[in-house]
Amino acid sequence: MPISREEVEKVSLLGRLLLSPQELETMTGQLGQILDYMGLLEEVDTGQVEPMAHALDVSDVFRDDEVRPGLPREEALANAPNRDDECYLVPAVLGELH
Repeated sequence: MPISREEVEKVSLLGRLLLSPQELETMTGQLGQILDYMGLLEEVDTGQVEPMAHALDVSDVFRDDEVRPGLPREEALANAPNRDDECYLVPAVLGELH
């Protein structure tokens, strides 16, 4: 499936890529080769192939959640540069709070 230089220019603009004329020529050829290969894959009969999300059987590798005690407040706030008795103090994002 051929792709035109104009189409490559449009895609490069959408991707916010500034390509030189030489790069546009190179990309036009390379993208054309990729599209030709995709055309070959379209010819493969996949009617008997079961749809899948992954080529290999994979299972969750996450550990089970386990309830554990948290840090005491004083220890959690120990290295905070600005804090009060209960929390971290950070600069106001939307202006001063009164």
